Amino acid sequence: MRLLKHWRIPFALTLACAGASAAWMTLASPPTPDSAEEKPGGDTTVFETGLNAFSFPAANLDEDGRTTFAIGNSFFRRNWVEAPSSTAARDGLGPLFIARSCGGCHNQDGRGAPPNNFHHGLSTDQPIALLFRLSVMGADGKPFPEPTYGDQFANAAVQGVKPEGQAHVRYTEHTGQFADGTRYRLRSPQYSFDHLGYGPMHPKTMVSPRIAQQLPGMGLLEAITEADILGNVRQQSSRSDAIKGMANRVYDPFAGKEVLGRFGWKANTGSLAHQTAAAFNGDIGITSEKFPDENCTKKQTDCLKAPRGGDHGGPEIDNVILSKVIQYQATLGVPARRDFNDVDVRRGQALFAQAQCAVCHRPGYTTGDSPFPSLSGQKITPYTDLLLHDMGQGLADNRPDGLANGQQWRTPPLWALGLVPDVNGHSFQLHDGRARNTLEAILWHGGEADASRQQVLKMPKADRDALVKFINSL
Repeated sequence: MRLLKHWRIPFALTLACAGASAAWMTLASPPTPDSAEEKPGGDTTVFETGLNAFSFPAANLDEDGRTTFAIGNSFFRRNWVEAPSSTAARDGLGPLFIARSCGGCHNQDGRGAPPNNFHHGLSTDQPIALLFRLSVMGADGKPFPEPTYGDQFANAAVQGVKPEGQAHVRYTEHTGQFADGTRYRLRSPQYSFDHLGYGPMHPKTMVSPRIAQQLPGMGLLEAITEADILGNVRQQSSRSDAIKGMANRVYDPFAGKEVLGRFGWKANTGSLAHQTAAAFNGDIGITSEKFPDENCTKKQTDCLKAPRGGDHGGPEIDNVILSKVIQYQATLGVPARRDFNDVDVRRGQALFAQAQCAVCHRPGYTTGDSPFPSLSGQKITPYTDLLLHDMGQGLADNRPDGLANGQQWRTPPLWALGLVPDVNGHSFQLHDGRARNTLEAILWHGGEADASRQQVLKMPKADRDALVKFINSL
């Protein structure tokens, strides 16, 4: 693996972390970055910051692509309505749902946040961009949907249908300290459900929280070749340390076969089409050709009887509109890096590589063929291997998902992470938003990433700040 591909790093920086600060101080000048990394999306990169930084079309998108982008954008952002409605192209909301539009979870095409208002320590707002997968373990060792509430909890419903209930989070804080004596605080979430509309849940229900991620670069991730991703598996398997990523394999209804998992916190969908259609169905209650059934269980009789949208009982979103929404997401431009030549950012990148963070957060690829020509053959730096890694019991949801076990999570891309505060007004990270900033996210790394975490714990404050500044420049 070309982990240090974009850097000429002096030998001194390959020393163990205990000598990292001293080794750095002996350098005459900081390492020189490859200027191509300023454009993480290759020719698709957009030089934008602020509230709309995630919402521009790829810079190299042609006129026809921009027209489709605009149409897809309108169906992504606008609310769907209850059926029956005179707005036939947008009716069919629910009967059970958590959001009224794709943009309800991905506000400004960005990252969701967990509830952030509390009374006596318990959250009072109902989550929208934080969803909960539900399942019960079967006798065959595989999970199946919770019998009463299905595979995803829905806290909203159309008229005449009872919501499934309310979800709450409570945080417990605990402290630790770096080697230099600086203390830090982390928070662990505990989830609860009440006002259940259809009776109690199964006593052995497994719950997995999932926060909505930012969207720029999704089409480029899909265009990374399978050979490159499986190459990551082979290269990591030969390492002498604990880092051993694995690929998920999932059934893709659009391909009609099992494929490599790429998207979602557990890499449990293999294509942007699958990810999008599943989200329409599970989050908004919108049926499509590949997801024709509403998310009603047998015990939810009011849900089963609720009116349907669409023409003559057909899908509530047709293939033409769905394809435009998919293309919209695929061709969102990746924002350029900021502070690219800042000396601390450059130092932080060297420390990132030294701490072995770049093993899982692989910097660069060249994309293969894409159905969207503007995404093909692009040199990109998403900082992910798209593999599953054991992140330790501290982050475990203890719920299998395909080949992923209860402690494994897909390595999330890091590009555009530093712009989330500008776009979404927060800096919550990890699969459930428990980390309040980048450093807290690092400190939650365990399992295969524990050795990297230990190196960060030994870093002096100046190095920690440089590391975070680099990550937030992406």
